[in-house]
Amino acid sequence: MRLSRRSFLKASAAAGMGAALVGSTARAQGSVDDRPVPDGVPGPLAEGSWKPLGCAGCTSWCSKEAFVLDGRMIKVRGNPRSKVNHGAGCVRGHLALQMVYDPDRIKQPMKRTNPRKGRDEDPGWEPISWDEAVGMLADKIVELRDRGEANKFATFRGRYTNVNDVIYSRLPQMVGSPNNISHSSICAEAEKFGPFYTQGYWNYRDYDIARADYALCWGMDPIATGRQVSHYTSVWGDQLERGMKIATVDPRFSNTAAKSHEWLPVVPGEDDALALAMAHEILVTGGWNREFVGDFVDGGNRFFAGAPVAEDEFVEQHTHGIVKWWNTELKDRTPEWAEPIAGIPADQIRRVVAGMVAAAPRVVVMMGGGPNMQARGGYSSIAVHALAGLLGAIDVEGGVLTGRSAKLWSVPGVGDYQDEVAKATVGMQKIDQRGYLDMPALNGGRSGGGVVTNRVADAILAEDPYDLKVVLGYWSNFSFSAPGTQRWEEALPKLEFFAHAVPQYSEMSHYADVLLPATFHFGEQMSGLTQKGNTFTHYWIGERLIEPVYDVKNPETELMWMLGEKLAERGFDNWLRYLREQFTDPETGSEPTDGREFETYLWKRRTQPIWDPVEYEAKGQHGDQFEGWQDYLRAGVWNSGEYTYRGLWSNMPTETKKFEFYSETLKKALQGHADKHSTSIDAVLEAANYPDSGGEKAFMAHYVPAGKLGDPAEYPFDYIDGKKLLNREGRSANSSWYQDFADVDQGDVKWGDVVKMHPDDAARLGLGDGDQVRVTSTTGSIVTTLKTWAALRPGTVQKNYGQGHWAMGRNAAEVFSTGTGQVARGANSNDLIPADFERLSGSTAYYGSARVRVERA
Repeated sequence: MRLSRRSFLKASAAAGMGAALVGSTARAQGSVDDRPVPDGVPGPLAEGSWKPLGCAGCTSWCSKEAFVLDGRMIKVRGNPRSKVNHGAGCVRGHLALQMVYDPDRIKQPMKRTNPRKGRDEDPGWEPISWDEAVGMLADKIVELRDRGEANKFATFRGRYTNVNDVIYSRLPQMVGSPNNISHSSICAEAEKFGPFYTQGYWNYRDYDIARADYALCWGMDPIATGRQVSHYTSVWGDQLERGMKIATVDPRFSNTAAKSHEWLPVVPGEDDALALAMAHEILVTGGWNREFVGDFVDGGNRFFAGAPVAEDEFVEQHTHGIVKWWNTELKDRTPEWAEPIAGIPADQIRRVVAGMVAAAPRVVVMMGGGPNMQARGGYSSIAVHALAGLLGAIDVEGGVLTGRSAKLWSVPGVGDYQDEVAKATVGMQKIDQRGYLDMPALNGGRSGGGVVTNRVADAILAEDPYDLKVVLGYWSNFSFSAPGTQRWEEALPKLEFFAHAVPQYSEMSHYADVLLPATFHFGEQMSGLTQKGNTFTHYWIGERLIEPVYDVKNPETELMWMLGEKLAERGFDNWLRYLREQFTDPETGSEPTDGREFETYLWKRRTQPIWDPVEYEAKGQHGDQFEGWQDYLRAGVWNSGEYTYRGLWSNMPTETKKFEFYSETLKKALQGHADKHSTSIDAVLEAANYPDSGGEKAFMAHYVPAGKLGDPAEYPFDYIDGKKLLNREGRSANSSWYQDFADVDQGDVKWGDVVKMHPDDAARLGLGDGDQVRVTSTTGSIVTTLKTWAALRPGTVQKNYGQGHWAMGRNAAEVFSTGTGQVARGANSNDLIPADFERLSGSTAYYGSARVRVERA
């Protein structure tokens, strides 16, 4: 640490002053903490300074500040300048400190000496220089290109910053590969499917909580693991106090359910039945919003259960297809019909709908992955989001918003630098099989428009569309974080060469040929990300606040520069020329001469329309204004201008420009995919695991029976996957604080792992608290400790994802080794969950898709 005794004592005192520091406001420049402290306590923070940065621990992407003392970060808080998280911070941000200073991090480049790969194989890691390590990767890239196999290179991306296009997209394009594989589809893509095919928006939504009178939280736990946790946890109590009503749809009694007026423990996988019944009830009670949706010509209501409506009797305003949706699907979807399917009493459905209608349009329909990251969850995603449309809660005060993005400088393309070798292969089919007949992955309305992360393991094993050979993975751990982990452990040894650029040794690292130790985004490198919340969008930026703790490099910048130099030494200087010529300093025009300069110039270029007054005006930027680059760095965050409500009404990027209950946008996308394969839309849906979704139903939300793997006679329980509250993208388990406070998740235990079951179900099996049980699905099994838990829907088994690491470090694992003899702490949920997909979006299916059995171990 190299701290003097005096500095150490002051740092210790600072760490113990959390109550005095959290939630206070910093001085304008944030350089010195001058807030009052209790009588008799010295002011130890005066010698250090608060410096802005941000957190990439989840997709909240909060703006933060770290207190730096003697070249070391010792405390974290929210940046009060942000209008998104407004100085608030969740508990996960604090774990970043332990992760940066983790003694189990990879400290220098390492190469594998044992060619055999497997969980029980010792890689025989040998320390090497960065020169040798990057040279090994450059050699493999040149060999591929020389063999005309540039398409067999890929980048795998996990967490990232806002300049990731360089490593993620431009590098493979320069090499000649179509393959850039992100973690996005094991995160949320099906959640975006419904909003896109109703209002043309493929992204996370913002929710105007401060003005909402009703919140419907569906498969989302906003005060624990949802996006903008910092914001929601800081304002949720205030909204309850002023009278906002909350209903939570979740088969487990989540943190948000505990703060709700209604808990609807839906049968896993049957969310669409519940949503359709709610839509039916809104219409038959006359509860739709007439300003947004429209009305019958005579002002009456002809939506009667079971009765069709003539389309010319209803005049729509800012929506499309309401009568067609009613006639084709909704007229028969009564609450009584839904009750035995979804497991929610009809009277509760009616009660919740009445509450939302009374509050409309100030209703936030907050949809997470629960109702849609299912094998047949695409239409459920549409159904849930369509409720907001019926209530007129789209783009209004107290409703569902899209946010205002910053106008940024785009990372230049590489077309002018590509040689004929690259051009020959860069347009080939991507390795993840997106766009195959059975995998439409319709991101953005395009066949094969979205990534299918977890399909890559299958593609490598099948060598379809070809045999992938060389991979650069960064900040990724797919063999732990993706369901069907066994497939990844079989696929990774088939790669000819795998370079892994990560801060910590992980399950995926164990299969690498070379380890390239990475910086953390938090203070060790320049970083920035943008996200929306609280009706604003912010773009935070953070400098290097400390020197890297170990001999580590930033994969997105420093590694890219070093790779350019090594490729140039081998006769391929195109990449280095691109980096030098396209990323000059916007203030001086100077070309970068090393990785650190490249990093700085890249960030200056990317954010220039924010901090440069001339570019601000030229781009038509909005929001905060700065006097220059240094002014922006001092603030650490840009905030958008105020949100303009109703700007999207009849101005949506859909085929009709309106909110589509009958989706012409989806019809066009499905037809395009069908034409690509010379078949029909009905055949596409059959191949994509929607066997009864043909005809007109294909273009609207409709009931699709859950696609669960496992015969109920053999696998009688629905499996529910949850996310631990302290997960920072799955990398925080080696923090001792993570283990010390693991029981912050209801029913979980410190330094251990449990699977939860309703007490009545456990009693029928003769099981009790503390028993060791084996949980088995159709594709895998885990052994862990049973916890009886009444806050679950009977007939379900629930476990939180986060434990089960065998290669993350001494706290994450019971026994940690980079060689052999590892023992996991608890079990990984993804060893149990089958590798299945919601194929219309390409999303991995985590929820409502698997059955299990439980027996004494």
